[in-house]
Amino acid sequence: MSSTTRSRRVLAVSLAGVAALLLSGCSEGADGGSGDGATSLGFVNGANTHFHTCLLKAVEQTAEVKGAKLYSANSKQDAGTELSNIEDMIARNVSALIVQTVNVDALEGDITKAKNAGIPIYLTSVATDDLSDILGAAVVDLKKVGAMDAGWIEKDAAGKQVQVGVVAGAPGAASDLLVGGFKAALPATAKVVANQPGMFNPAKAQDVAENMIQAHPDLDYAFVANEEMAFAVRKAFDAAGAEDVKIVSVNGTEEGIAAVQAGTLSATVANSAMTIGQTAVEKALALLADKNGDKISNVPLTLVTKDNVAQAPQYCPK
Repeated sequence: MSSTTRSRRVLAVSLAGVAALLLSGCSEGADGGSGDGATSLGFVNGANTHFHTCLLKAVEQTAEVKGAKLYSANSKQDAGTELSNIEDMIARNVSALIVQTVNVDALEGDITKAKNAGIPIYLTSVATDDLSDILGAAVVDLKKVGAMDAGWIEKDAAGKQVQVGVVAGAPGAASDLLVGGFKAALPATAKVVANQPGMFNPAKAQDVAENMIQAHPDLDYAFVANEEMAFAVRKAFDAAGAEDVKIVSVNGTEEGIAAVQAGTLSATVANSAMTIGQTAVEKALALLADKNGDKISNVPLTLVTKDNVAQAPQYCPK
């Protein structure tokens, strides 16, 4: 690995992270934002899950309030499309570029391309080692997210030997940090007996869960990399007569919090897409005005269980 690659190694990634279909090309006005201010922002979103939809809405609304013109594009989990979207934003000569990357490895080319064009990048959910390469970042500590779910399992298992299944997201991005943090924080008494990607796709996650419970009928817990997949996993387990498998997940969506309250999910870690989007726009604009400000903003995390559902932050803008 070269020193350049090492310098841009990702330290933290969101949620992971993530349902309405977004246009893959750039848009403005009703689709991409509004405002006739002198400052223009480009937003390159990573996918079309509920997380990304809420993130876009938060970016749009905050840009409008701040009087910044906004262009948006969606990369649909494809690193090549992400780079093309960034090139389109460069052609528009935006004042700054906000990026929710699809893959941590894609950041190398993204940052270089924008830097060479003189357009600063503000990252949502990620931060790089060399902060001089970026304008700033709104960071979700995904290793900590996974660890918080693992901590709930440790407390609930109370020292018993237990079997744990993992339904991951898409390899190479937020999911890797989530799962890594989760597995590292599990107690020695908890054994991960299965770990398969659900690709942030509920239908795929349901297939994975059906196979998992057949192979491991004594499964005690499952960690699922987002709530949309977790609902499908719950459906598969229940259909197999495994209603007692406890599921922990990530996001803190309105539906996820309701599922925790109902007992469908045992716990979830809330990291508000609304907060991430608002922070990204506000901080990007502030750093354009004063580059000496704090570059890194850590997004608050809340482990939500039946005992504290009222404390869950709002996930998506109205």
